[in-house]
Amino acid sequence: MTEPLSLAAYRAHIGREFGVSGWHVIDQAMINAFADLTGDHQFIHVDPIAAAETPLGGTVAHGFLTLSLLSRLAEEVIPRLEGAVISLNYGFDKVRFLTPVRSGSRVRGRFGLREVRDRNPGEILLVFDAVVEIEGQDKPAVAAEWLGLEMMG
Repeated sequence: MTEPLSLAAYRAHIGREFGVSGWHVIDQAMINAFADLTGDHQFIHVDPIAAAETPLGGTVAHGFLTLSLLSRLAEEVIPRLEGAVISLNYGFDKVRFLTPVRSGSRVRGRFGLREVRDRNPGEILLVFDAVVEIEGQDKPAVAAEWLGLEMMG
């Protein structure tokens, strides 16, 4: 986690990248646990033998599993907003699942700041460009426009 940034510093950072997280493995145990949590046991996620017979060549992570890792990946590189007492995941304006993540692959997050928007008094909306990259792949797993709502103290 990096040091908090002032609102002025955040505004000055618009259009720039915050950075790239470290690599994280998405293994079959993680995929299976996510399947159990969500009830999504589609064979391409949990049956290595059947999934190997598909064009995917083996099991792949759920798109929503990969998307859910954004919080973990972002924590490594996106600084907190100074004076914020609560940071809320406000959602996404756009999400694309571009490349399946094969079981055993390593992924990392790349984060840039698109916009800082004043909302209601005491609320700041931060808009991030978030990309989940797969080691050794040209195309990312996920590309998203991610919204964070900061409640100022």
